[in-house]
Amino acid sequence: MNIDFFKKEKVAKMKEKDKDAVSALNVVINKIMLSSIEKRAKGEELSEGDILSLLQKTEKELIEEKSGFEKAGAGYADKVQSLDNQIATVKSYLPQLMSKEEIKEVILALQDKSVPAVMRHFKANYAGKCDMKEVNEVLRNL
Repeated sequence: MNIDFFKKEKVAKMKEKDKDAVSALNVVINKIMLSSIEKRAKGEELSEGDILSLLQKTEKELIEEKSGFEKAGAGYADKVQSLDNQIATVKSYLPQLMSKEEIKEVILALQDKSVPAVMRHFKANYAGKCDMKEVNEVLRNL
């Protein structure tokens, strides 16, 4: 996945007249562009893991926004529904996260099971494919 992929997806959603999906994709495209500029300034390239983490961050932000509108009351039901649709759009581009059992198997296969080593391994090899909080929890329960 790269910015061109999301731009093509946005055009397809515009043709389908799916306003919520277009809004979500606009946010994703803007975040990718900003992150790409920041990476280029450091002489780095935007990786697949970076894009996945941007998608996860966008999903969390939309969920928080939805929560705020739900607390505000019944007058925002249409906005809550719109945010639900946007969250679903972003989720459709995210891979299935690793289960606790899969995380446990990877940790047990590692030679160095210290917290910093395990966290570094997951960040380098499984960025965007696992929840780092879950990795930490599984590691502490071993």
